[in-house]
Amino acid sequence: MQATLLPPRNPAFCAPITSNRDLGTCLIANIPMKELLSADLRQAGLQIVEPEDAGEHTLRIPIDNWIDVNALMTLGSNQLSTRLVDLSGNILAWKGALHPEDCTDKIVTDANCFAVVYPWDLLRMNEEALALMDETSLLGEVSPLASLSGFVRLAKGSRVLPGTVIEGPVVIGPNSQIGPNAYIRGATSIGANCYIGNGAEVKNSIIYNNTYVSRHCYVGDSIIGTHVTLGAGTCTENHRHDGRHHISMIQGTAVNTGRLKLGAILGDGVRTGVNTSIEAGVKIGIARTTRAGSYIGKDLL
Repeated sequence: MQATLLPPRNPAFCAPITSNRDLGTCLIANIPMKELLSADLRQAGLQIVEPEDAGEHTLRIPIDNWIDVNALMTLGSNQLSTRLVDLSGNILAWKGALHPEDCTDKIVTDANCFAVVYPWDLLRMNEEALALMDETSLLGEVSPLASLSGFVRLAKGSRVLPGTVIEGPVVIGPNSQIGPNAYIRGATSIGANCYIGNGAEVKNSIIYNNTYVSRHCYVGDSIIGTHVTLGAGTCTENHRHDGRHHISMIQGTAVNTGRLKLGAILGDGVRTGVNTSIEAGVKIGIARTTRAGSYIGKDLL
């Protein structure tokens, strides 16, 4: 059975993470999304072909989807031109037609599938990918005074310094330094050449390569781009006092994220001054800066 990965439908909605990169190159568990999805499909026995080589029975899958493999197999076994949709009506994949609206049949799945439309959907995909981890691999240096639990992958050249606590699933790329006395927990991926400083906490987040998180920072349920510097004491808010879902502005429209926990979305090259506080759901665009002691209560794009 063949499958082809199609371009995303609304990549601009994931800005600022997609402001200067394709959605398919966004990191999920430190792997570009397109590579991760392709590997999953190949592991399921599917042959990946280019869109121009797709045939009548090729499964057509927009790259901005997380799809349960069993749901895809159900789609593939249908002899009619068919589109696969989730319970919300989002189109996940289709076969037998160039466009999903031209399909004659429809399969509604209640499997674990969702569309990646907004930045917080990247967090959910990262959570799903890391939940599949089933082993620990420590190729770097771990201090005997550090504490690791759950599944942790530490790449070559990386160091976990004394007093650090890591609660997996956590993936850390090569040549990064964690600690001393750092706390990493939840479904967190930290890229290559990163620095997580003394007393810093990172929870359920994606941190891209070459990013510097200074001492006593808190990064929770956030996506932090590459070459970002968080000044000492920078904190992301990730929980509303009223316990409701977070609201985020997308191209001028307030969107309910469906998340009880959501931090900040920071583009590449952002630099925050010491003791910057960032309100939940706020997005900061590429290379923007904040002054020391700032409170950022709305998007800076």
